[in-house]
Parts: sequence; structure tokens; C-alpha cells
Amino acid sequence: MRAGKQKPRERGAANRRSSRGEERKLQSAYQRSVAPEMTPPSSGSRKCRPRLAEGRGRRTPFAVFFLPLRRGAPAWRLRGKRREPASQFALGSSSSGDRKLVGKVACFIMCASVKYNTRGPALIPRMKTKHRIYYIALFSIVLLGLIATGMFQFWPHSIESSNDWTVEKRSIHDVPVVKIPADSAIPERGDLSCRMHTCFDVYRCGFNPKNKIKVYIYSLKKYVDEYNMPVSHTISREYNDLLTAISDSDFYTDDINRACLFVPSIDVLNQNMLRIKETAQALAQLSRWNHGTNHLLFNMLPGGPPDYNTALDVPRDRALLAGGGFSTWTYRQGYDVSIPVYSPLSAEVELPNKGLGYFLLSSQMALHPEYRSDLEALQAENAESVLILDKCTNLSEGIPFTRKRCHKNQVFDYPQVLQEATFCVVLRGARLGQAVLSDVLQAGCIPVVIADSYILPFSEVLDWKRASVVIPEEKISEMYNILQSIPQRQIEEMQSQARWFWEAYFQSMKAIALATLKIINDRIYPYAATSYEEWNDPPAIKWSSVSNPLFLPLIPPQSQGFTAIVLTYDRVESLFRVITEVSKVPSLSKLLVVWNNQNKVPPEETVWPKVRVPLKVVRTTENKLSNRFFPYNEIETEAVLAIDDDIIMLTSDELQFGYEVWREFPDRLVGYPGRLHLWDHETSKWKYESEWTNEVSMVLTGAAFYHKYFNYLYTYKMPGDIKNWVDAHMNCEDIAMNFLVANVTGKAVIKVTPRKKFKCPECTAIDGLSLDQTHMVERSECINKFASVFGTMPLKVVEHRADPVLYKDDFPEKLKSFPNIGSL
Repeated sequence: MRAGKQKPRERGAANRRSSRGEERKLQSAYQRSVAPEMTPPSSGSRKCRPRLAEGRGRRTPFAVFFLPLRRGAPAWRLRGKRREPASQFALGSSSSGDRKLVGKVACFIMCASVKYNTRGPALIPRMKTKHRIYYIALFSIVLLGLIATGMFQFWPHSIESSNDWTVEKRSIHDVPVVKIPADSAIPERGDLSCRMHTCFDVYRCGFNPKNKIKVYIYSLKKYVDEYNMPVSHTISREYNDLLTAISDSDFYTDDINRACLFVPSIDVLNQNMLRIKETAQALAQLSRWNHGTNHLLFNMLPGGPPDYNTALDVPRDRALLAGGGFSTWTYRQGYDVSIPVYSPLSAEVELPNKGLGYFLLSSQMALHPEYRSDLEALQAENAESVLILDKCTNLSEGIPFTRKRCHKNQVFDYPQVLQEATFCVVLRGARLGQAVLSDVLQAGCIPVVIADSYILPFSEVLDWKRASVVIPEEKISEMYNILQSIPQRQIEEMQSQARWFWEAYFQSMKAIALATLKIINDRIYPYAATSYEEWNDPPAIKWSSVSNPLFLPLIPPQSQGFTAIVLTYDRVESLFRVITEVSKVPSLSKLLVVWNNQNKVPPEETVWPKVRVPLKVVRTTENKLSNRFFPYNEIETEAVLAIDDDIIMLTSDELQFGYEVWREFPDRLVGYPGRLHLWDHETSKWKYESEWTNEVSMVLTGAAFYHKYFNYLYTYKMPGDIKNWVDAHMNCEDIAMNFLVANVTGKAVIKVTPRKKFKCPECTAIDGLSLDQTHMVERSECINKFASVFGTMPLKVVEHRADPVLYKDDFPEKLKSFPNIGSL
């Protein structure tokens, strides 16, 4: 064999040795330049393959970027933070040897990174376990959200709007059109046997912490028949105002699933504007109709010629009807609601005050001839005091006849003329309900209702005997004599009440709608129902909203404890002592000081005793004893402790025990100083007695608990001139309160604890009214005066008092609830 030639096997071995040599050179260069701390694997080790998803390497301060191999492509390496051409790795050619060399370098670096627990950005980073879990969880949440969104979009669900009655949908334009097929279902006619317990689903209302029903209004739609003819005319302004009032109230909800009551947006106020059959079919199309259960319809003009039924003729099944012309034959007691017929005239006209000129007035047009002949006969008999008006026939063009009334050739402005009469006739017309009733009430004229079987508006809650006179139709001829028998004082009260009814319940569609919902609400939540006084007493009578202690409350009071009212004039030192002692009572809720001295300002705030409860000073405008019984807004509790500024001897235990006794008897006067009234046979008069006896008929309000309801009665409902007499004589306000409470309840007072001495030892003779020599004489006169005003002697005599159970027992003081009751 020639020396210059090598065998193929030898050439292959030489190439392998050369390749291994080059590889070792590259490894040495790599270690010197970028990884001097690493020791390369031995040649005898197993071939290393990079496993990028394993291990936890530390991040090295360099990176090698491998770019696509092409001719002339530069290769870069990152040394520290500098980037420079890697000349020793430059890929100047695309020879297969170079590619193999670069591949080996890459494989070596990747293997070294895995083996020596290092890694660089050139490799795919291996995520830490906690980061991997975080990203997997985040990706899962996003994926689930996308899946849920897709399912909601395509899964069958309700398409009923949650905000149907919005401002945008109140317009009649661009509302959805619903076509009613001719063969659509028609509801049954109204069931006259329906009552709240038979046709109303109270379980839809459920428990509500605010005790208010929720009302849902269906979205506004345009209903047409098969020929695209509208079922009803455009929604009226009155009905739009009614729906707006409901949607703006606390009753409204836009969630149909929470609703207790449903109000359709189909206007049925005026039956003359309806197609009866098609309207009934439209009602049956409502999504929650269910035979009309819990649905409320408003109608003011029912019936039509020739019969003029007194209830809406549209078949409505079980739906409630708020109607404006009910008779006793069509009204479902306790289910339907009788509402007034709204009068746009009374709502738009401001009536100035005018003097009375007529005793009786009739202003209705188109009356039945028999009724008009009876009225004209009354006018002929009573001449100037009766005025019968009719429609004007000689008005100039452009003058609306609805604003004018005529008597012969004399023209009167309407409804202004109603103010000139004491009584105004309200006769039935073609329909029982008449808009003139609203006009009459606004004018303050007492309505004389002559319409047999007519259910007056809101008669379920309003006491119409206080504002109107109802006369049978057969007694029209006797009407004048009946009205003349009413006392003048009662007439004035009825005029005021009539005006109040209009302002509260007739003035607007809003007032009518809300009153209707309140009545239905009271049926569903009777334990929180509005009281008779709240429905019928004007706001000026502030005590109307205060609960009467004669009736047990169905729900607990909002505020516990009692309010102490201290009446003072000038005794600052004893006042501060009283405040300090009273503030120790655990049940005290608030302190109210009535400063009755107009010539002297109260002490500065910094000198008042520091107490744990709110303390308020009220300065009065006049020095009156009745100021202590005024119903101040600051009194939030039901219990009131009236105490004088010189009652410094009562302990906190005595006061707390007195409050506990009052809680058992909230309709009684519960107090400490006991007094007695006696009959003097020599003078045949009542006598005031302050000596210690075995009997008690009064407790003085210088230290007594009572219900705040009696403050309202004392201020606004005290019989006769008793209140003025007390203020004029500066005496006997406590006796007057005893008379008032005993007359209302028919019960005696309750004296608590054995204490009998209540004189202030530090007070001088000029400090107190009770030390005046004429004081006792006047108090006997008070009893006789009050007995004559009340017409009876309401005070009750008792021979007992209330003491703690363990008061006299030989028992450790620490174990007694009220150890410090005190001495006589």
C-alpha cells in the first residue's frame, strides 16, 4: 500500500479524531469565555439531550441567540450587557461542516445548562412550579368565562326586559307592535266573588323589611288586530302620568320576578276609547297574566250607552279594578278600590279665596229632568240662598263652555263659583262617578252627594262623614232643611276636611295612584297598615301619626327608653343636680330642658353637666306651664318623664323602677307625688287635698311617666278653654293632664314607691309657684272648672301603689334589683 494513501477506515478514524479535537477546543473556548465556572462532561459520559421543562436553574448573565442559518448571516453573542459579533462563531459560509459545528455547540450549551443547573434566555425558560400553577389557573378562568358567555348567548332564557318602563319607552313612537289574532284567548268576565284571600296570591309579595309591595309595569306596546287596526287609542296623558308616578315611587321594581303587583301599560281609563274584545285579548297576552292574578287595572269612566254599567266591561278575570264609578252591586268589598274621577279643571285652576254668597249651589250640566225640577223647586222656596246653574247657550266663539256656567242670562266662571257656596250638590249623571266631586272639594265646598248605591272614592279608608253629606235621592226635596240643621262649627270643620281630601287624594293622577297602592299595601301588610288618623287627619294635626297607647302595637317600637323633659325657669343649680341624677338612670334615652325664662339666656354649654345621653335645650317664646306638654320633635321615645327642676330627691333606682312600671301600663300616668280630690258637702264643690291619706286619685307631673301621645292630645285636643285657662293662671297644668288621661282611658293613676316628701330644701319662698298662699285655693277651683268642662268627674280613686317586690324584705341589698328606693 502506498504511503501517501490511507485506507477508508483510517480516514474515517482520522476525521473523527479531528472532529473530537475541534470539539474539545470549542469546549475550552466556551469555558474560558462564558462559563469558566462550569466543568464540561467527560467524554465517557452518556450523551446529553436537553430537557427544557425540567430542573430549576439559576439565570446566567449572558445569552446566545441562534438566528436562521443563511449565507452571510451574522451570529451574535451577548457578553455581559454588550452585544458584539461573535467572530469565533461567525457563520461566514454555509458549509455542512460549519452547520455541524454550530449544532454541536448548541447541543453542548443546552446539555451544560441542564447538567449544571443553569439556564439562559437563549433557551426556552423553564417555569417555576408556583408560576406554572398561577398561569394555568388564570388560563382556566378565562376559558371558563368564555364558555359561560357563549352558553348564555345561545342557551334558551327569558327575554323579558328588566327595565321595561323607562323614559325612552314612554313614547308611543318606535314601540313594539303586537298583533292579536282573532282567535286569541279571551279572559273570563270579572269574578264578583273574588276577595283578597281567594283571588290574590299574597305569596308573591313575600316578606319585605320595609313592608311595601313591589309593583311592576309592563313595557309599552302597540296592540293591533289582524288588519293592523289599533286595539285602543294612544295612551292618554292621564294614564302616562299615573304610570310615571308609580315608576317614581318606592313601590316600583323593574324586576318582574320580584313583583307582587302588575300594572299593564294598556290604557283602560276611558271605556269609550276601547274595543272591548280586543282589549281583553291583549290583556291575556301579558307574560304574567295567569287569569289576571295580582294584576291591577285603572278605570275612571266605565260602561257605555245605553246601560252605562258601573264597572269596566272589559273581561278581566281575577284582576283587581281601581274604578271611578262603582256601585254596591259591582264593588267587591276589600278587593277592588274605588277611586275618584280625575278632573283636569281642578288640577289646572288656582282658586283665590272668596266670601260665601250662597248656602246651596248646583253646577252640573245635563242633569236628569226630574232632578233639575226638584232643585228648581228648592230655589223657588229659598230665593237668594240657592243657586242652580246650567250649561251656557249664548257664549261667544272661542270661549270653552266647560269653564262657564249660566243662570238665566248671568254667566259665572267655573270652577271659581264653587267657592261662593257652603254646600254643593253632586248628583248622579249617566255614570255614578262624577268629576264635579273633585272640583267641589278643591273649592272647599261641602259636597252633598245624591247618588244611591254610589261607593265614594277611597271609602275603605276615608271617613266621608267628616267632609260630606250623603242624602238619598228620594229626599232631595228635604235637602235644604237637612243642611240647615248642621251646626256652624261642624260646617267649618267639614269645609276644612273637604279641602284636605282634595289636596291629599284628588289633586293629581299621582295622588290617586299612590293612594290606591297604599290601600292594597295595607291589605297585604295589615300589621304595618296606615292608621285611621293618618288617612283622615291633615298634617297640621301632628299627633295623627302617633300611636294610641290604648291599643297594643303589632310591631315593637323603634326607640326604647324614655325622654326626660325638665321644665325650668331660673334655678340653675338645682337644675344641674336633677340632670346629673336623672342621667344615671339606665333607661334614659335623651334629656330635654325646656327653658321657660325669656329674660335670661341659658348657661353656656361648657358649664352644663357632662352626661352620657344627648341633651337639648329648648327656649320657649312665652312663659307658659303648658310648654312642658308640647309635642317637641326631639321626643323620639314613647315614654316621657316630666320632671321639675327642683325634684332633686329622687334616686336613679326610683326613676328606673317607675319606668319599668310604666312599661307594664303605658296608657296610665305613673308618678311619685300623689294627690286626692274630695267632695266637700258643705260647699257642694270639689276640693284639692295634698295631705297624706290612704287614697290617691292624681299624680303630679312634677315627676311622672306618661305616653307622648298625651302631649298631642293636651296641645291639640284639650276640651274647651282648659289649656288657655292654665296658661293664664300659671297653675294646674298637672291636674289638667290627670283629667285628660283619665277621661281618655277611664283608668286610675299609679303611684310608685313610698316617697311622699318632695319639697326642695334649698328652694326659698320666692322660687316656686306652689309656695304661694293662693296656690292651693286655685287648685280646688281648677278641679271644679275642669269637671264642668268635661261634664263629668273622670278621676278615679285607688288605694294602692307599686313597690319593688323585695322592697321591705330582709334580703341582701346587693341582690335587690332596686336597692336605693329611698325613704319617705
